[in-house]
Amino acid sequence: MAGIPGDVPLDEWSRADRAKAAGKLMLGWVGLLWLIEVVDLATGHALDAYGIVPRTVEGLGGIPLAPFLHFGFDHVASNSVPLLVLGFVAALSGIRRFLALCAVVVMADGLGVWLVSGSNTVTAGASGLVFGLFGYLLVRGFVERRVPGVLVALGIAAYWGTGILTGILPTNTTVSWQGHLFGLVTGVTAAFLFRRPVRA
Repeated sequence: MAGIPGDVPLDEWSRADRAKAAGKLMLGWVGLLWLIEVVDLATGHALDAYGIVPRTVEGLGGIPLAPFLHFGFDHVASNSVPLLVLGFVAALSGIRRFLALCAVVVMADGLGVWLVSGSNTVTAGASGLVFGLFGYLLVRGFVERRVPGVLVALGIAAYWGTGILTGILPTNTTVSWQGHLFGLVTGVTAAFLFRRPVRA
């Protein structure tokens, strides 16, 4: 039966099929972020106001929107490569599982930002999701006891680990360390929630 990886058992899809589907998804996702930023620029940055505004009713609506909004092209550029790479790797295990993971990270991370970020601020950007994907991939292999997942964890820890650690520290007032921290914690938690059965 036709479908996407994750709609049918993974064994029925070749590695090339899963990689192709994951690649198309993430290229489209990142392309959408750039397109939205073009629209934001064309409208005089009118979209920036739709991010997360802490502890306001209106700000709750920004929770699902914030990961798609950015404050300029430098901002979206800084998130594009890690989102593309980490998202691609996470999506290889199934598109439906990946989308469910992203939904959990976006909502939990956004709610955390809404609750604890400073008053009269607006938070936007895909970095919370990036940190969530990092946390998920960092522990998934160990949780599922799968060698490829452990190797992925070691690789991303070596490449992005230092940046992730500094990103959760409240030392830079121009970035949402709260979003980074909640994203990371949610991603780690999601590795347990979405774990596959351990093979005997």
